[in-house]
Amino acid sequence: MREFEYTVKDELGIHARPAGLLVKAAKATNCRISVVKGDKSADATRLFAVMGLGIKQGDTVRVTCEGESEDEALLQMKSFFENNL
Repeated sequence: MREFEYTVKDELGIHARPAGLLVKAAKATNCRISVVKGDKSADATRLFAVMGLGIKQGDTVRVTCEGESEDEALLQMKSFFENNL
């Protein structure tokens, strides 16, 4: 399992549009991707689960990648977060 932390910079946090893009990006990998905020965790391929975390600007989340190509998935997710959130 590989993971990284990211502090959300987008002033609206993770709302519907970026959450939808995150789900699409997570589904494109061959790994199980999870987003963790505090004591809550969500499968990154489930839109309402991600939105249910209530991630706002300034919140730090932990993203975990687990699977056969987790190194590649980690780089993809890190790039996604840096470019979109």
